[in-house]
Amino acid sequence: MPHNLIARPRKDTLPLTVLDAGRVGAWRKRLSAAQRDWLDHNGFSGKPGSWTMLPDRKGGAEGAVFVTGADTDLWSWSTLASRLPRGSYRIAGRLSEAMAHDAALGWGLAAYEFTRYRAPKIMRPDLVWPSGADRSRARDVLDATTLLRDLINTPAEDLGPSELAAEARKVGRGFKARTQVITGDALLKANYPMIHMVGRASDDAPRLIDMRWGTRGPRVTLVGKGVCFDTGGLDLKPPAGMLRMKKDMGGAAHALALGQLIMAAKLPVRLRIMIGAVENAVAGNAYRPGDVLQTRKGITVENANSDAEGRLVMGDCLAEACREKPDMLLDFATLTGAARVAVGTGLAAVFANDDKLFADLEKHGAAESDPLWRLPLHTPYRALLDSKVADISSASDGPFGGAITAALFLQEFVDDDVPWAHFDIMAWNTANRPGRPTGGEAQGLRAAFGAIEARFGS
Repeated sequence: MPHNLIARPRKDTLPLTVLDAGRVGAWRKRLSAAQRDWLDHNGFSGKPGSWTMLPDRKGGAEGAVFVTGADTDLWSWSTLASRLPRGSYRIAGRLSEAMAHDAALGWGLAAYEFTRYRAPKIMRPDLVWPSGADRSRARDVLDATTLLRDLINTPAEDLGPSELAAEARKVGRGFKARTQVITGDALLKANYPMIHMVGRASDDAPRLIDMRWGTRGPRVTLVGKGVCFDTGGLDLKPPAGMLRMKKDMGGAAHALALGQLIMAAKLPVRLRIMIGAVENAVAGNAYRPGDVLQTRKGITVENANSDAEGRLVMGDCLAEACREKPDMLLDFATLTGAARVAVGTGLAAVFANDDKLFADLEKHGAAESDPLWRLPLHTPYRALLDSKVADISSASDGPFGGAITAALFLQEFVDDDVPWAHFDIMAWNTANRPGRPTGGEAQGLRAAFGAIEARFGS
């Protein structure tokens, strides 16, 4: 995927003047009378986010101007890249390191388009790499985001459990990681019974994808929900509820993309990525409401609703992850509609059993325009998961606090001494915005990488 960032100016490259809003007045005074008239006739406000082309004496373009302010972020640069005329631009002068990073990343994200099934339609201008930007870092983030979006946008016919495993192997091969895939009935022998039960009704057998990279340093383990399509199982979703269910493996896409970022940066950690890859299908051997599931943890789970399958798949992965006592355990899942009701579609809802871990995630989320919102692991709600026949029910029988009870269910599989954060994400843009087209989206990716790099990078 082209990111529309070029190494050096071309003959037709135009200067892009970047001005803080407080300097616009002084800058205007240095322009010719004709140029000031141009600004007035074109309604140039000089407020943060505004931009304009400047004419030269021959009626051509002399360059462009972009006004910044306290709220300028990477999406401001995506907006600029989406509105400037075609061509190429170079930033006149030097930006701060943070703004140069945002400029490169925002420009590159504006160029994203999912083109697996049709020819490209988006034609964005090019930008000479901003001076001060870390090119390697920006490329890595853009590549990881492209991987994530492409995986989520691919329909289940072309991205079932077997194809998701193949994509994971491809990522692993790129960094000489070791990838093991346990498939079908072998899951029972290896003691991953919930992954097997959720996925056994599909003709594309369930899988555990287990990738390892690095031999020294702290342990960082990532778990991703890999439900490649969710019909709801026997608790069948209505048609409207299935329209976006190709995105139900968005957690797996996040785990792979974050793992790719960690490996590309060569962070000195022992990375492990675990994904339960299944299709929640309907067939004669589909698991049923009321069934009691065995688990890798050794506890029993009463299935309250076969449309609450993601937490079952993740439970086995989390139990195995904790066996090694990782120094940081992060999981990503498109888990509950309740989280979307609570925080909307543009925020990642995050639960954490460690205040310092969440503080680090929140700090880097703010720095990377990747906002997070913490929801509580409210212990009294654990009683809502009590079962009369098993150790725990998979879901509450009431309509309230669904994101919290889902997180509390996952916490049953996480050891108390393992620093853990759970991301309940939408992983989808519901409308087109510059740099954020309708479709698969990264939520918490940059925040998580920033926190991991800051904590373990040195």
